[in-house]
Amino acid sequence: MTPSAAEARDPGLQPERTRLAWRRTTLTCTVVAVLAAKAAISDEITAAGAAGAALSALVWVGFLAVAHRRIHALDAARPGPLSHRGALLATACTVALAAFAVAVVL
Repeated sequence: MTPSAAEARDPGLQPERTRLAWRRTTLTCTVVAVLAAKAAISDEITAAGAAGAALSALVWVGFLAVAHRRIHALDAARPGPLSHRGALLATACTVALAAFAVAVVL
């Protein structure tokens, strides 16, 4: 196989499916952050609820940055794997979002 043929590789639909999965996950995080803010505003506002809503918004922005970077990385003809730092940050954002949601509910 020539080097030009390797660089012109057609990856098929796998990068598109992965890109769509990142978009769906980002949308889910957006809904969770909005619901946390709504719960903190509509109920009696406690310090933990307000802090949970604010931190949920902050975590949402962090996850949005990771997802945006990964979606753009998938545009390459041969996308590289997700970095360890990116995977750790996405996981930490997901766990933190769940923890802050519990703080808002309590």
